[in-house]
Amino acid sequence: MKSPRRTMMSFVIIVIYSSQVTLSLNLESIVHPLILHDHELAGEEPLRQKRAVVTSSPAAKEYTVDIEISFENASFLEPVKTYLNSLTFPIRVNDSDQATNILSMEVTTVCRPTGNEIWCSCETGYRWPQEQCLHNFTCQEHDNSPAGNHCSCLKGLPPKGPFCQLQGAVTLRMLVRLNVGFQEDLRNTSSALYRSYKTDLERAFRKGYSILPGFESVTVTGFRPGSVFVRYEIKTTTPSPELMRKANEQVMQNLNQTYRMDYNSFQVIPSNETKFSIIPEIIFEGDTVTLMCESEVLSPNMSWHHVPRHSDIQNSSRFSIYSSVFNNVTSVSHLIIYNITQEDAGEYSCKLTLDIFEYESRKRINVTPIRIWANEEMKVTCDNNPVSLNCCSEINVNWSKIEWKQEGKINIPGNSETDLDSSCSNYILKADGTQCLSGTTVVYTCEFISAHGARGTKNIEVTFTSVGDNSSHKGEVHEFLRHVMEMSTVQSTTGNSLETSKAQEQQANITITPDPISVSEGQNFSIKCTSDMSNYDEVYWNTSAGIKIYQRFFTTRKYPDGAESVLTVTTSTREWNGTYYCIFRYKNAYSVATKDITVHPLPLELDIMVDPLEAAISCKGSHYFKCCIEEDEHYKVTFQADSVFFPPEKEVNGKQVCYILNFTANSVSWCPKNVDVFCHFTNAANNSVRSLPMKLNLVPGENITCQDPIIGVGEPGRVIQKLCQFSNLPSSPGGPVGGIITYKCVGSQWKVKRNDCISAPINSLLQLAKALIKSPSQDRKLPSYLRGLSISKDKVAHEVGSSPGSLGAIINILDLLSTVPIRVNSEMMTHILSIVNVILDKPILSTWKMLLQQQTNYSSQLLDSVERFSQAFWSEDSTILSISQTNVQMRSMIIKSGPPKPYKQVFVFSDLWGNVAIDKCQMENLQPDSSIVTVAFPTLKTVLAPDFQRNNFADSLVMTTTVRPQITTPFRISMTFKNNNSLGWKPQCVFWNFTLANHTGGWDSSGCYGKVDGDSVFCSCDHLTSFSVLMSPDSPDPDSLLQILLDIISYIGLCFSILSLAACLVVEAVVWKSVTKNRTSYMRHICIVNIAASLLVADIWFIVASTIRDHYYLLNETACVAATFFIHFFYLSVFFWMLTLGLMLFYRLVFILHDVSKSIQKAIAFSLGYGCPLVISVITVGATQPQEVYIRKNACWLNWDDTKALLAFVIPALIIVVVNVTITVVVITKILRPSIGDKPNKQEKSSLFQITKSIGVLTPLLGLTWGFGLATVFQGSNAVFHIAFTLLNAFQGLFILLFGCLWDQKVQEALLKKFSLSRWSSQHSKSTSLGSSTPVFSMSSPISRRFNNLFGKTGTYNVSTLETTSSSLENTSSAYSLLN
Repeated sequence: MKSPRRTMMSFVIIVIYSSQVTLSLNLESIVHPLILHDHELAGEEPLRQKRAVVTSSPAAKEYTVDIEISFENASFLEPVKTYLNSLTFPIRVNDSDQATNILSMEVTTVCRPTGNEIWCSCETGYRWPQEQCLHNFTCQEHDNSPAGNHCSCLKGLPPKGPFCQLQGAVTLRMLVRLNVGFQEDLRNTSSALYRSYKTDLERAFRKGYSILPGFESVTVTGFRPGSVFVRYEIKTTTPSPELMRKANEQVMQNLNQTYRMDYNSFQVIPSNETKFSIIPEIIFEGDTVTLMCESEVLSPNMSWHHVPRHSDIQNSSRFSIYSSVFNNVTSVSHLIIYNITQEDAGEYSCKLTLDIFEYESRKRINVTPIRIWANEEMKVTCDNNPVSLNCCSEINVNWSKIEWKQEGKINIPGNSETDLDSSCSNYILKADGTQCLSGTTVVYTCEFISAHGARGTKNIEVTFTSVGDNSSHKGEVHEFLRHVMEMSTVQSTTGNSLETSKAQEQQANITITPDPISVSEGQNFSIKCTSDMSNYDEVYWNTSAGIKIYQRFFTTRKYPDGAESVLTVTTSTREWNGTYYCIFRYKNAYSVATKDITVHPLPLELDIMVDPLEAAISCKGSHYFKCCIEEDEHYKVTFQADSVFFPPEKEVNGKQVCYILNFTANSVSWCPKNVDVFCHFTNAANNSVRSLPMKLNLVPGENITCQDPIIGVGEPGRVIQKLCQFSNLPSSPGGPVGGIITYKCVGSQWKVKRNDCISAPINSLLQLAKALIKSPSQDRKLPSYLRGLSISKDKVAHEVGSSPGSLGAIINILDLLSTVPIRVNSEMMTHILSIVNVILDKPILSTWKMLLQQQTNYSSQLLDSVERFSQAFWSEDSTILSISQTNVQMRSMIIKSGPPKPYKQVFVFSDLWGNVAIDKCQMENLQPDSSIVTVAFPTLKTVLAPDFQRNNFADSLVMTTTVRPQITTPFRISMTFKNNNSLGWKPQCVFWNFTLANHTGGWDSSGCYGKVDGDSVFCSCDHLTSFSVLMSPDSPDPDSLLQILLDIISYIGLCFSILSLAACLVVEAVVWKSVTKNRTSYMRHICIVNIAASLLVADIWFIVASTIRDHYYLLNETACVAATFFIHFFYLSVFFWMLTLGLMLFYRLVFILHDVSKSIQKAIAFSLGYGCPLVISVITVGATQPQEVYIRKNACWLNWDDTKALLAFVIPALIIVVVNVTITVVVITKILRPSIGDKPNKQEKSSLFQITKSIGVLTPLLGLTWGFGLATVFQGSNAVFHIAFTLLNAFQGLFILLFGCLWDQKVQEALLKKFSLSRWSSQHSKSTSLGSSTPVFSMSSPISRRFNNLFGKTGTYNVSTLETTSSSLENTSSAYSLLN
């Protein structure tokens, strides 16, 4: 029996519709089989079979059938699409002879009338094939697409051939969430759980995404936590969003529900769709740069983003964006950056958005400043001999042109010769005696212009001298090059001398190290040059580029029968590669020998960036190790762990090249174990260098609690370090981030323990500085480097403001540059001090505090660097040179021959001043041409380490004075400092001794003597260095018994005070209802509660202030200002509530018959208790803080020296004390004045005692406390005042609890009632008799009658019953309840 054959078909529908337009279209369709088969499709209407693919089963064939449908109404199209989308595939169709499965039906091509034409466009995911685009008109009038590209719209339906076809395959990166808990086995690709998840998910994905057109495969690539996020990739053509959502639904239906897949979490990120190009490849500052994104996805919705700034780019004067779609083929977007700067460097992304799809491409651009190397100063003899001026760019690129210009009093033109291959230009000029005046300087400028608009210039100052002026031989960089043209004989280029044709003197025979010298970077080498004559005027070394080697690199010795000069380089770099000339000059005769040096590239040990510095892995785990360098050279790289070597994988990211090893724990013999991992770099010369060790700790897996894909794993308490550029910190433009960050495993998370990271711009400056000090032309590069550093000082201020690591890097840069042994001129010194001014600015001092907590010698290192620069300073002008900045000032003088003049300099800053003087007698000891330099710092005192041992700290200018050349004999210097001492502390003259504290530096008073005269401190020292004045508090010695006693009283008293105030508030809350039954008692307890609450909050802020400010550093100025404000406010509130209490007593005793409601009394009390302090506090801070004179320099309290802001507290407090004392006197006087016919009895005297009790105790306590405090600030104050102030101030809260709360008899009764088990069984029974029920302030009582008689009133009230109104009860409340 013949078995039926199965046929699988895919229907592709082409829709043509017209709306009342008569067109003649040939819609004849036929089936074109691409694979011959013996069965013909019967019964079908016109079909166009496009392809048939044989499946894996020989009996099954796959067909793609094109179906053309014509509509007269365009509205029919959407219902057809909706119907097709609702179908579930595959659809099984049975006939008599075969089984047919319809796999999918898609609308691919739609032809619509447009004007008098028919435009046929492709649906999403489809394109017209190349042959149709080439031979038919596209819909756009101008076809700007390159030949051979696909297109999406044609004019008219092609008469034959295929319709719109599926696009080429793309890879869709997908992400979906499973709402289940993440398990660590999902990280291990070999675990059973991982394989189970992968198998189940891929099965569901294949079933769901098989309906996508052009579907090829789907692969799960991994899992990550956050519930469980599944990463997977689909290889297919770009589907429509509707079809993608439908496929996602199919996935949900085919996946086991236990996985709890979240339908709303599907994310689609297509790849390989966007091309990103940048013009030019090498970008200089000032270039016009074009970034172009090109995608075959048609969408005008393209945007640009600067990743480091986290900002979208918009059209502006410097940025221009325009996007377009070419010929319905390609989406193109251009971003043009005009006059690009280094701040524009970094990663850029262009993003194209189409429905749920996002197409993104990223590229990083680096912006390089144009650096031009040239000899900046030359001397040329006007002898009509050619002289060459040379300029070379640091980077070898194809410059558009190199131009030369000149500016000066004389015009001596020349001819330029440019070698674009080497990026160098020479300007050859000749000058004769008729053209120039001796000593005239002309500035020649070479300008390098790139093809995209960037310009870089370099100035060369040429001083022309007349023939016979021998000064032209001194320090002349190009002297040898000029004489070489005159040399008539060259005896040897490797070891023999050269003779000039003009020289008449006898020539010396020069020999040089014969062996060829070939070294690798980082190695040392030396060249020995020997002369057979000892009679010479000068010996120096030159490079082939005419650069004179600085004298620090060579030594010269003279012998009876000859001389020798040895050039020694301890750490070679590629800058040392080339030919070197050893030159002996005697008068006008030059003897020269040459030697070629080859330096092979090899990274230095410290230039190899390793990751991790240290790590831990489980005994069965693995870890990636990485070694990176900033160049792509052909090195042989191997990794070493123990004695085993491993080959790495290479990864190139821009200029950075990384070598990566995936190290598994089973590579070593046993575990646990500590392993050092190294990477070895070997160059073409077979020289190798080994990286710093990467420490690996193999630990049992059960000990691991902290896990991070970047930081690694570790057990609790584990501390590891990572280079910042390999940490999880955000990337930064301008180069790699420098420094080290330290993590600690706390619980189950890695916490940052210490951050020493250096920002990318500062790190680039640091690397340039390190390269500069190793360069043979360091003396030429240093001025340019300092100039660039000064220009970027605003950027430096921004970077160091919040980064201690960047601040430390700037200090290291200054330290490195100060070791370059050259003369520092006034321009260079100005640049140096401009950077010092930035890092000593007041906003940076908080960063200093964090830096000094990590490493204490940075401030000493900065001071040492400035002193070295000062000693190297030289000025040809003998007058006083002055450089003034906000945070640093410099004065200098050059000693000339003749009668000595005294040296006296004055420095004035906003809040400090000082002067330095050296008398004539001392000046006579200095040689002519000696220099004296004094530098003063107003803020450096804050960051220099205080004298902790003696509890001293600097509180004046820091002035450093240096003399060059250095003197070894005693040298007397006198200084005057402002006595910036408001607390009566003892000033002490000191200098900074760099050798103290294990060479981290400290204050030392040796050889210095001081005297105080009013607001000045005179200091005299017998040596030179950095000086200041230490302020010592005039208090008992820290180790004395009295000081220990004061500390104990303070700590215990403050604890008792806070606890007592809190207890007072608790007691008031407990007895509140019992003691506030009438209006007077209610207001009295309101006052007591607010006094206690205000003092409690003030004490708490006092503790806060002590933690954010100490004697030496401003930890946080903003927090200190806030603490001062609240201390001021709440202490004032204490006094104003005391005033409220006194006024309330005065009112209740004097105005007996006057009745004011409780709400009005409360409003007045709170307005007075909190309103007045608030107004005073706000006005005080508003008037003084804008000028930064609100707080003191050594405490979080109101300023006194500058603004007398302390009066805003003292005056109100003293006035309130006086008012309260006055009220007490008036009340006592009125109560004791007898009424007519009445005499005070014992009960009245007892009542009088109760009335005056609280005011008589509280006011002296609060007032006298501050009186003793004022007494302690005077120098030499008696120890009794210290003890009294500490005792009374520390125990304020306790006194309020005792005298203001617990001494109240009603409070005692209420507490006994509240907590006694017998409910106060000893209480007297209640009585209704007049004697027992009449309050003391009843109008019928004797005391009440006296108050009435005071105002001329008489009368009695009958209160024999308990049916008295509330008003009467309040007006007749007892004096006892008033204050007790």
